[in-house]
Amino acid sequence: MHIIKYLRSLQIRPNFVKKISLIQARHLQTDVFETTKVKYKYPPVYDPYGPRPPPSEKVTQLADQIMALTAEERAQIGSALREVLKHPKLEKISTEGLDLSGPAAGDAAQAEEKKEEKTAFDVKLEKFDAAAKIKVIKEVRALTNLGLKEAKDLVEKAPAILKQGVTKEEAAVIIEKIKAAGGTAAME
Repeated sequence: MHIIKYLRSLQIRPNFVKKISLIQARHLQTDVFETTKVKYKYPPVYDPYGPRPPPSEKVTQLADQIMALTAEERAQIGSALREVLKHPKLEKISTEGLDLSGPAAGDAAQAEEKKEEKTAFDVKLEKFDAAAKIKVIKEVRALTNLGLKEAKDLVEKAPAILKQGVTKEEAAVIIEKIKAAGGTAAME
């Protein structure tokens, strides 16, 4: 309202002032912004490329000629097109190191022995001495880059995971630091 009074005091055209007041009044109306939901009918079969025109007469004749070839001649078409169009030769994918056969019943024991050694570990704070709570909070705060409140909450809800996905050496260092501060941590 103050804007309208100000504009009127400047003696700006009355049509402009009416437009502003209409906009303000319309803003308060709730039915202006209601929309009806449109239900979309999905086609029975989704085709991302849409309807396609039928092939040209030339393409149809070429397909007929290809069908008339023998199996050996059809097998040579791919390599001949690659040479003419100068496409790179397809390389075979190496399956070295992949076990493509399913585990047999007798191989279950061998499969357990072949299990790869874990490379990523989680460090879990299991418990801490009540007297050393402040030291443990300080150490957790230094290790995790958390704020004071977050580190305190984490320590108080022990057992809790401090760090995830660390190497075995890093986990051992973290466990030693927690032990020196007066807590007990374990590697998972």
